[in-house]
Amino acid sequence: MARGECNCGGVQFQIDAELSAVIICHCSICRRSTGSNGIAVLVVANEQFRWLGGQEQIGQEQIGQEQIGQEQIAMWKKPGTEWETWFCRVCGSRVPGVNDPARMFVPAGCITQGDDALRVTHHIWVGSKAVWDEIGDAGKQHPEKFGG
Repeated sequence: MARGECNCGGVQFQIDAELSAVIICHCSICRRSTGSNGIAVLVVANEQFRWLGGQEQIGQEQIGQEQIGQEQIAMWKKPGTEWETWFCRVCGSRVPGVNDPARMFVPAGCITQGDDALRVTHHIWVGSKAVWDEIGDAGKQHPEKFGG
């Protein structure tokens, strides 16, 4: 089991699974969104993920509103793409969001408990990484996305 939260602690969640695999996306959209070399995420099944608090803290900066269940889950979606980022409207931390209908993505940096076994296993969109971004671990490198 793992737990995580945003910087202000307003958004909290639990993952009912043993975590190990971290995927780092190096695409230009993630770089601009984070201001770094990309974003490190975990992908977990919806049934393993549970909000503990703060769903109402997540802010929407897009025309229109997304509704999932009874709570407003908000995000910013890059126009003309499928790319989305989810964040706490109080502190701005990236928070978990919908990866696909069956899974959530969880920013690895938000995990506060249960992260001892985490290791980078995949680097995606390496074909568009920044020239200054040097990958120094054993994670498998993919020129674009992969189906994992």
